Amino acid sequence: MKEQNLMRKEIEKYLKIPFYMFILLLVMNGVVYGIDVTSGVIVSVFNVAYLGCVGYIYARKRSNIMSDLVSFAFAHGSVQSELLKELSVPYCLVDINGRVLWSNKAFFAAVKSDKQHMRKHIQNIFVDITLELLQMEPEDDNRRVVHITQNSRNYRVEIRRVPVQELLMPEISGDVNEEEALYAIYLYDETELVEALEEKEKIKLVVGHIYIDNFEDAMDSIEEERGALLVALLDRKITKYMQTADAVIKKLEKDKYIFVCQQQYLEKLQQGKFSLLDEVRSINIGNETPVTLSIAVGIDPEGDNYTRSYEYSHMAMDLALGRGGDQAVIKKGDKITYYGGKTQSAEKNTRVKARVKAHALKEMLVTKDKVLIMGHKKPDIDCLGAAVGIYRLALLMEKNAHIVINEITSSIRPAMNSFKGSSVYPEDMFYNSDQALEAVDANTVVIVVDVNRPSYTECEELLSRTKNIVVIDHHRQSGEIIEHATLSYVEPFASSACEMVAEILQYSMDKPKLRFAEADAMYAGILVDTDNFVTKTGVRTFEAASFLRKSGADMTRVRKAYRTDMKSYKQISGGVARAEIFMENFAISDVPSVGVDSPTVLAAKVANELLDVDNVRASFVLTKIDNVVYISARSIDDVNVQVIMEHFGGGGHGTVAGAQLMDLSIEDAKEEIRKLLGQLWEDGEL
Repeated sequence: MKEQNLMRKEIEKYLKIPFYMFILLLVMNGVVYGIDVTSGVIVSVFNVAYLGCVGYIYARKRSNIMSDLVSFAFAHGSVQSELLKELSVPYCLVDINGRVLWSNKAFFAAVKSDKQHMRKHIQNIFVDITLELLQMEPEDDNRRVVHITQNSRNYRVEIRRVPVQELLMPEISGDVNEEEALYAIYLYDETELVEALEEKEKIKLVVGHIYIDNFEDAMDSIEEERGALLVALLDRKITKYMQTADAVIKKLEKDKYIFVCQQQYLEKLQQGKFSLLDEVRSINIGNETPVTLSIAVGIDPEGDNYTRSYEYSHMAMDLALGRGGDQAVIKKGDKITYYGGKTQSAEKNTRVKARVKAHALKEMLVTKDKVLIMGHKKPDIDCLGAAVGIYRLALLMEKNAHIVINEITSSIRPAMNSFKGSSVYPEDMFYNSDQALEAVDANTVVIVVDVNRPSYTECEELLSRTKNIVVIDHHRQSGEIIEHATLSYVEPFASSACEMVAEILQYSMDKPKLRFAEADAMYAGILVDTDNFVTKTGVRTFEAASFLRKSGADMTRVRKAYRTDMKSYKQISGGVARAEIFMENFAISDVPSVGVDSPTVLAAKVANELLDVDNVRASFVLTKIDNVVYISARSIDDVNVQVIMEHFGGGGHGTVAGAQLMDLSIEDAKEEIRKLLGQLWEDGEL
């Protein structure tokens, strides 16, 4: 009614225009009188007649004219309203509380309902459209777009905020709060578009590589006349398997293949968890060494750039080999997915790679003046021993070298006392992070030992201050790697970083000379990481230990230096006593951090002790420092704890691994481990 009254007032103004025009006629009449009286009289008669006609029309026809105009205006509005109702685009109007005020027929059809949804909350109709979407920020410019699925149809939802003031007449809009608004919601059906894009994604080509990890070792372990049969079996299994994915496969070398297939078939291989890995490993025609494969696939997530997909496949293969092989790695942009990797890395008896890396490191050091060596946070004796070995190499090459350490833990204190308390070592042998950042320059090489994840290093910022980076590590690589490393030497089969550094020293110098304290530290690093030569110990491990013994390492001195005090021994016993056996095969326990010098080291010792319990296949020991729960995971052989820890963002070896969980209590972290173990057991991963 108010709108009708306002419209009548507006029409009233237009009806009075003829009276305003009569004033102009009177002025004209006066001008005519001044020129000629007779003409003025004639014009006056006409003015009186005009005034009579206008007055008659205004008085007698005014109500009819206004009714006709108002009816036309509202009829025009009704037509618009009817057109909006019949609009093929689903449309509705909701208030600030999310209640549906009005909607057209297409909207009812989209939600497959009648007008029963009127005045209901929009979230009762569309679960994905929440009040949070209506609360727009200034940068949204009163418009927001989301994509939802409703009744098996895909919609692009456009939400527009319409201030109430813009909808009302000026006469009444002044009483309305500026923040009051309605929300117009448009639904655009994009089901066919989504299906077309999905189909396009399915037929996109992906590039992959297949490498036989241990071809030479497998061939050496079989009789010569059976070698051709083994090769034929491998070719047949690989080709037949890839044919199930409708792939084009080409053998590049005796142990390398390249293939191309559609992405939809790759998904089929993923569902089967790349069963080719198990099929090839099961081949046994007299070969003592099981054959293992590494499969790498690259996918360009942004489009059909096959060159980039090819590059991604090479990166994925580097990851697969860096993690020990016998697994499949899919790299899709920054997203990396792993399959397999359950078996332990086989030790390689050849030292060719070690010799090549040693010479490359030596050549790099020749061209640099300064060397900064760092390991991981909360360093252990393997980390320190490897750093000390590289430090000795730099000194023998007459370079200015420093080791970056911020915290001296109980596990390295005996060795640190040997270095800091000795007059033969300079006072600046050890730097903290601040000193290292001040010292680094363009002519500095940063050597990272016993870690290959930048976030775990002692000073991550140091990696961005120089382009000369060397990585020496024995942990399996994860998705997070130190990028742009000039030299990377990562060998997951190695027992410890000290073993790798011992080999480098032997190939870098004709007669490498280690001081007794340095040899002891490196020997202790191997001793701790192998649990006294029990786990991950190979021929090269004993050869490295032999070299260190010749260099002056004394087993008795090392054993006495790294004995456990009575307090720590009781804490270890307490951790073992608190252990629970989960699913009859997994030990889960925790150790305190308050009053303990190195809680993570204590957790590792308890985890090792629990492996001596009968039927325990893997152990998980937790400790909480500040707001972080540290997990130490250990296993004997058949359980790959590194794969388990990767689910928590951690990593390590197949038998020695760890992870860190933020913002959780010890009990919550234990429950997460139980859930994961239960899920892996159901999936047949354990």
